[in-house]
Amino acid sequence: TKSAGLTDEMVTETFHDAKEARLKILDKMAEAIAHPRPDLSPYAPRIISFKINPEKIVIVIGPGGKMINEIIDATGVEIDIEDDGTVMVTSAKAEALNQAVDRIKLLTKEAKIGEVYDGEVVKLMDFGAFVEIFSGTDGLIHISKMGMGKGRVNKVTDVLKTGDKVQVKVLEITPEGKINLGLLKKL
Repeated sequence: TKSAGLTDEMVTETFHDAKEARLKILDKMAEAIAHPRPDLSPYAPRIISFKINPEKIVIVIGPGGKMINEIIDATGVEIDIEDDGTVMVTSAKAEALNQAVDRIKLLTKEAKIGEVYDGEVVKLMDFGAFVEIFSGTDGLIHISKMGMGKGRVNKVTDVLKTGDKVQVKVLEITPEGKINLGLLKKL
């Protein structure tokens, strides 16, 4: 810029005028809407971004894109998944957006040590029972963890049978990703 022709007074006056204009604009905006709306307009697009374990991307996509397309068809959202596990769900409808996010989070849910889950016994073995704690994830209740505080269990079938609904607690997750459970109660 050619600032040799600007005096200090001119610069000061310009900043003063700009401040007054900005304050007038803010006053007009406050007259139109005093505070932000509690929710977006029903016509405004929405986006939710969250992270999943990159190893679970294949579950969300499904064979040949079946799972992701099923979610898109059922909810009408757009879904983008990055290689690092970033998932972006876009929709103009808040309810559809939330449904899609819930479905993705359910598919990619991971067990955590100390958490309690309601599950179903899916397989019995001599050494314990496998319980599905949520879709696609099961853990083992070793026979030594079936007593529920009542002592030793001699046979798995004395306590559980396939199809039983049970409440279990995650005791351990091995480095290989196997989940060891403790039986809290039958439901």
